[in-house]
Amino acid sequence: MRGGLGNLLQQAQKMQEELQRNMAQAQRELEQTEVTGSAGGGMVSVVMSGRHEARRVRIDPQLLKDDPEMVEDLLAAAINDAVNKVAEVSQARMQKATAGMPLPPGMKLPF
Repeated sequence: MRGGLGNLLQQAQKMQEELQRNMAQAQRELEQTEVTGSAGGGMVSVVMSGRHEARRVRIDPQLLKDDPEMVEDLLAAAINDAVNKVAEVSQARMQKATAGMPLPPGMKLPF
């Protein structure tokens, strides 16, 4: 009986270590990822890292001349689009990292 419990604990520890390695790898991949959020039919775009850091912003020069208030709205929309894309990529990477790992229903990972 004692040997069976010991083996079970060893297996659980190995699974935890594998999960931690997979999650660390997924986090490294996510940090290297860039997504582009856009608005206004591409008139405004924001390139964002997987860590939610804005890397580049592009605004159509004609838009700056025509309607500065619209630029503000489109910039906010492009940032939100990029944030949503980072969330999608992050979720996909974490699902891949935990594939085959039995996690309790409803358990959310820290990413």
